[in-house]
Order: sequence, then C-alpha cells, then structure tokens
Amino acid sequence: MLSARLYAFIIALCRVGTGAAFGLLIFTVLTQVFSRTFLPSSPVWTEELTRYALLFLAAFGVGLSFRNGDLVNVDIVCDLLPLPIQRWLMFVSAALTAGFCLVLLFPAWMFVSIGVLQTSPALGVRMDFIHAVVFILLAVLGLFAVLRMIRIIAGVSDGKAEDTTKDFP
Repeated sequence: MLSARLYAFIIALCRVGTGAAFGLLIFTVLTQVFSRTFLPSSPVWTEELTRYALLFLAAFGVGLSFRNGDLVNVDIVCDLLPLPIQRWLMFVSAALTAGFCLVLLFPAWMFVSIGVLQTSPALGVRMDFIHAVVFILLAVLGLFAVLRMIRIIAGVSDGKAEDTTKDFP
C-alpha cells in the first residue's frame, strides 16, 4: 500500500513539474508573440526563458515517457518473444538504463557545480539552477527505470509500457 502511494506520488510530482514547465513555456511564448505583434520591441529574456522551460519540460517528462512507452523502444522484436523472455528483456533494459543514469549522475553534478560561477546573460539567473536540469533528467529517468525493475520483480508489471489511461477518472 505504501509503495503504491509512493509510486503515485512520484508520478504526480513529475506531472506537476512537467505541467509547471509547460505552463511557463506557454506564458513565455505568448509574451513573445504579444510583444512582437503589439509592442515596439520584444523583451530579451523571453528567448532564454523559453529554452530553459523546454529543458525542464524534458527533465520532468522523461520518466513519465519511460513509464508509458513514449521513449524509443524496439517493441517489434520483443513482442514476438514469449512473455517470460519479454519480461527478462524489459528488466535488463531497465537495469541498463538505470546503470547508465547512475554512472552519469556524478559527471552531471560536476557540470551543475560549474554553473555556480556563471549567470545567464538575459535573466541573470545562476547557471547551476539551469544546469541542474541535466542532473534532474538523469535522476528521474534512473528512478523510473529502477521502479520498473522493482515492479517486474514484485510481479506488478510485465515490464511493458503502462496503460496511463486508467490514471485519470
């Protein structure tokens, strides 16, 4: 029960992050369009904020995409195999994904720490906040890969993409 609630909380947290980044992206683009159409000049910060919002959108959305199968998959090969082999391949795939993410977390953190000394040109934001997107992306993707492995071991999942249509009433 607790693990199901924790899983649902992680999914909700990623959805909120994705939604917030998307909302910021929409606001920034609308500001750009409005100012370019009706004002003599467009604010400089909108270009930069649009790029950063896209980065955070990808970082929070990658785990959700991994969960529902929207990332690149080779399902054609897997679907032809018997179910036990499919589960094994999905487990190995998730383990490799989690392993790569784990290996890349330390270099990503080093990249984040470099940004402490830099600020963005238009917004004046410390770049470690922006560079953190790389760390977040790897952490979220690795977490969802580990969660898939746990769900396969627990017998809750066969390792294939989850049906997300039942998430909402």
